[in-house]
Amino acid sequence: MNRSQIRPLPEVRVEVRGEVPGDAAEYARAKVLAALGKVGEPVLGTRVKLSQAVGASVRRPALAQVNVDVNGHPVRARVTADTMPEAIDLLRDRLAGRLARVHRHGHHGRPRHGGTHRRPHPGPHAGRGQRIVRHRTHGPARQTPAEAVRGMEALGYEFHLFTDAVSGVDSVVYRDGTGGHRLARARRDVPAPVTSGLPPAASLGVSGIPAPRMGVEQAVWRLETTGLPFVFFVDASTGRGALLHHRRDGHYGLITPAD
Repeated sequence: MNRSQIRPLPEVRVEVRGEVPGDAAEYARAKVLAALGKVGEPVLGTRVKLSQAVGASVRRPALAQVNVDVNGHPVRARVTADTMPEAIDLLRDRLAGRLARVHRHGHHGRPRHGGTHRRPHPGPHAGRGQRIVRHRTHGPARQTPAEAVRGMEALGYEFHLFTDAVSGVDSVVYRDGTGGHRLARARRDVPAPVTSGLPPAASLGVSGIPAPRMGVEQAVWRLETTGLPFVFFVDASTGRGALLHHRRDGHYGLITPAD
């Protein structure tokens, strides 16, 4: 390979939270770069988050997650483990597997070389012993989007499920990865949300795509196969908005509206 064919290493940004070992950031950067080394398409951005929970009661307290932009296509992975080095090693393996799947199936999840793509349909344990922990969202039963953003920021959450005080539609606000916030709603056939009253310098984009209608088992499948931090959906059994996410203890959290 001549000099003109050598691609520069992609930049890998690493963020740490909690009592993460001092050398973990460089270790994670090296492992993620190793996984990215076999990607044939341009890697436009890579962000790794490492966090360490405190407390003897926390199962698998080390959390490692990565978001990669492969030529405009997001690839995500998330793992928990007993120690941070173990979590980083697992993250590298999971990321490598998802990058390979993107290469084989293309950006739309269809095999590149023909054949059929059958979607698995796991039960709520997803074959790995996880269970679903159900609880209702905190705070007032109904809020404005601005109040939901303020509550999310005050508690340091990445997302917050609420029922819009004006439209009565189940909704979620979440961080969009660029420093702003985004609002998704369970229905599209409702008036535009009221977004005034946001915290200073806060922004709020509004998704025009309604939450998909599905069962909890389908939401588990989507959470695992997409690598997203959460899945917002309309629960087919209740008709209400719901949010499924990974918990620090390795199980799934299912949040439902307060009212």
